Amino acid sequence: MQSWQDKIFTQRPKAILIISGHWETSVPTVNVVDQNDTIYDFYGFPKPMYELKYPAPGAPELAQRVKELLTGAGFKDVKEDKARGLDHGAWVPLMLMYPKADIPVCQLSIQTDMDGTYHFNMGRALTPLREEGILVIGSGSATHNLKAIRIAGGPVVPWALDFDTWLRKSILSGRYEDVNHYEKKAPSGKMAHPWPDHFYPLHVALGAAGANAKAELIHNSWSHGSLSYTSFRFT
Repeated sequence: MQSWQDKIFTQRPKAILIISGHWETSVPTVNVVDQNDTIYDFYGFPKPMYELKYPAPGAPELAQRVKELLTGAGFKDVKEDKARGLDHGAWVPLMLMYPKADIPVCQLSIQTDMDGTYHFNMGRALTPLREEGILVIGSGSATHNLKAIRIAGGPVVPWALDFDTWLRKSILSGRYEDVNHYEKKAPSGKMAHPWPDHFYPLHVALGAAGANAKAELIHNSWSHGSLSYTSFRFT
């Protein structure tokens, strides 16, 4: 994350659209604010965690553009939230990627009662943003089963490794339709993601990358034996 600007994406985006697994709504919603607050949507952590700030400016123009694109693609009910800031699924990675907090940021919600194809199509509607200087980030986790985490430093459990391996092969070979139907196509799909909130941001990013996008593996690591932080870049 800290090497992002030097090694992964050297261009400075005009603004950032981030989709986090920590904002669930019934319909697509964008935050339309002039200044983003830092939301501490986690519990039981050391006090210094609640003193961190990421005062990125909001991106109301981008929010309206996202709403326009989604509405035009058939997402008829797209709402605006004029009070919400950035949850930790957004500000934690951004704090490392863009520590100056000087790039406008807009957040888009997910709908966990829908499926992967729905979120892929949401992203596909946003493909024009690529040509408009907007960086689209899907922030989640390649595997996310908090009830199955192990002692830190232990070996990776087989089901998590199987799913992560399948995911990497599917994305790098362009089998996006399989990823959209991961519940049926992937080994241990339900075990890797008992709830889809941390996986759907990837589907939005896949769609937003466009039909001819190429995927690149930019990071792979594990924690607690079952949490994969495999990360991709789409060009």
